[in-house]
Amino acid sequence: MNFLRPVHGTTQEVVAALERWLAATREPEPLVVATSGSTGRPKQVLLSRRAMLASAEATHQRLGAPGRWLLALPISYVAGLQVAIRSLLAGAAPIEVDDDWAAAVERLDGVGYASLVPTQLHRIVTDGGAALAALARLDAVLLGGGPIDPALRARAEAAGVRVVATYGASETSGGCVYDGVALPGVEVRIDEAGLIRLGGATVFSGYLDDPELTAATLHDGWYLTSDLGRIVDGRLQVLGRADDVVISGGVNVPLPAVAARLREHPDVELVEVVGVLDPEWGQRVVAVVTGARLPELAVLRDWVAETSPRAWAPRDVVAVAQLPLLSNGKPDRAAIRRLAQEAR
Repeated sequence: MNFLRPVHGTTQEVVAALERWLAATREPEPLVVATSGSTGRPKQVLLSRRAMLASAEATHQRLGAPGRWLLALPISYVAGLQVAIRSLLAGAAPIEVDDDWAAAVERLDGVGYASLVPTQLHRIVTDGGAALAALARLDAVLLGGGPIDPALRARAEAAGVRVVATYGASETSGGCVYDGVALPGVEVRIDEAGLIRLGGATVFSGYLDDPELTAATLHDGWYLTSDLGRIVDGRLQVLGRADDVVISGGVNVPLPAVAARLREHPDVELVEVVGVLDPEWGQRVVAVVTGARLPELAVLRDWVAETSPRAWAPRDVVAVAQLPLLSNGKPDRAAIRRLAQEAR
């Protein structure tokens, strides 16, 4: 496999290629890993072996020990690649999960881990049964790739699952901040605009064939994210993407904050909040929601207004059976925005 191109092939082929890449006597060519494209066009991220190893080793240091990993994410994205690399460093190939978590966990011999996105954990916790019991047998379950509902985490932990919330990006070799604390070798800063800056050994080398984007995003070894954040009691709090603030009726509305509040409603299962063009409001705030018995719009507006300005409350609610997802399990924001626009 030529690692100057995006990683592709079957899981077995990619794992075999990673073994050769890790065993190279000199620093090999970097991996070229596509971002998910959840907030725009996918980018081709160059990740050195040095950066990927720094991330994998720091993860095992933070979790307490190396271990074998269960692979439940696409191996073509950075989270899946890191699962494979961490597992190989611990001495064994990752164990693929084909929806039978109990069978996969039975194959573990010693320390075991998994990495999930919130949608996957939500489905396992909701279904309960053998899959949830299997997760509870793991030494840790990393959860990343999107906002984490505190209620979902609490339900998983009540069932015995050790959840570790992660924050990072393809550009940082995957998650690099665990439960608000940077991994060893990672640095976090908040700039004057309130944006998160990430530095250290796990940072990427640039974007393939895109020097302008590289220059705009990578400064003196620091990855300049588009996420707003703050440090509280020594822990990073991610407030959402800077471009997830829309102006509706002349009021700045932080969409992640609205979504976080809606996730606290007992009848809301999953929700994404977007802004769509509107002749009256400029941007109309719309909640796209799943749930067995969804409340009426007025109820949800009142729910948001209890803790936030009423101007933040959604002006429309679109009920769907399932949120559109990308291949890596993250919400497909572009498709969700289209649903919201078409529902008007």
